[in-house]
Amino acid sequence: MTTPLPTAKPEDVGLSQAALDRLSNTLNDRVASGHVPGAVALIARHGKIAYHRSFGRLDPAGDKPMGIDAIFRIYSMTKAIVSVAVMMLWEEGRVLLTDPIGKFIPAFNDTMVGVISGGTYGLADADRPITVQDLLRHTSGLTYEFRGDSPIHKAYGEARVARLKQTNAEQADTLAGLPLRHQPGTVWEYSRSTDVLGRLVEILSGQTLGAFLSDRILIPLGMTDSGFTVPETDFGRIAEPFRKDPEGGADVALLDIRRPALFESGGGGMVSTSMDYARFLAMLHGNGRLGSVRLLGRKTIELMTSDHLGTVTGATDLLPPGHGFGLGFAVRTHAGMAPFPGSVGNYYWSGAAGTSFWVDPTERLFAVLMIQAPVQREYYRLLFRDMVYAALAD
Repeated sequence: MTTPLPTAKPEDVGLSQAALDRLSNTLNDRVASGHVPGAVALIARHGKIAYHRSFGRLDPAGDKPMGIDAIFRIYSMTKAIVSVAVMMLWEEGRVLLTDPIGKFIPAFNDTMVGVISGGTYGLADADRPITVQDLLRHTSGLTYEFRGDSPIHKAYGEARVARLKQTNAEQADTLAGLPLRHQPGTVWEYSRSTDVLGRLVEILSGQTLGAFLSDRILIPLGMTDSGFTVPETDFGRIAEPFRKDPEGGADVALLDIRRPALFESGGGGMVSTSMDYARFLAMLHGNGRLGSVRLLGRKTIELMTSDHLGTVTGATDLLPPGHGFGLGFAVRTHAGMAPFPGSVGNYYWSGAAGTSFWVDPTERLFAVLMIQAPVQREYYRLLFRDMVYAALAD
């Protein structure tokens, strides 16, 4: 039986109840004014959950209230879980961060770099191979097809790298046959790198990605509602978005999580609940351990949550000023510069449908917000973080 995470009153862990009430009122107001259908927010400090609230409706097409046990599509928050899986295999000596990915997926031995000229591109040899570290820190040279309109981005689209009717192995081979957007190691480019890491986990473990994550991370941590699909018995707990975004009227269509997943996207395919993800964050906050379960060593967490970019730069819309990137997480490197509060050493990421999390080791704080509002995700990430930090009383 899963042991619940400990709880505490806000004041007992240095959080202001009045400030948390402001957060609740703000989220309730956003729901009441029709901006989002619902949300779940969780805040923990000193290892204890001090705030866990749900707001609005589970599905805007119905009247069922949002429950704190609602299941959300977490998209790129999958990346942190898969990165932990890779580092577990690294701790077992099955892979080095310096290993070229072609050692495990031979098709990547022949990957070329695209050289764009006008509306077309030529091909050049890579100066060096893509390493496992490159995949973890998004310096592989791979990209996402929706991150631009260059001929290389269009080639990704034409190759249908995001199609659901493929295996992880098939997608990795497709990606290996496409041109890289940059020379490996030279630019931080948010990409399908973690999808490739998902395939690496399969090769190293001899299991499907979903089976490995379940056996080695989800079950040990008690993350009973997380995975790549939702069983029929839990369909009534799935949180849904507005079909049209209320801000601009854009159509909203999210991943169908009611059917079994053939393509288990390591970069964005999982579902979870606020409490399940809090258990994962509690493990990270505990330097790799939750209760009697240890997934990673303390120095491994330190390595993952340190900046691995140095002078390498990339897209500022995803990597704000004062931040670098570690092995699976954005990492805060400066107290200032960013347009939101935090501490040096914070690490975080988020999902395309609006979910987000961060861990602040200095303040001994972690938090997770679950919403399904893809068009408005940036607004709620900032709003939630601002208001949580405003609640720190000591």
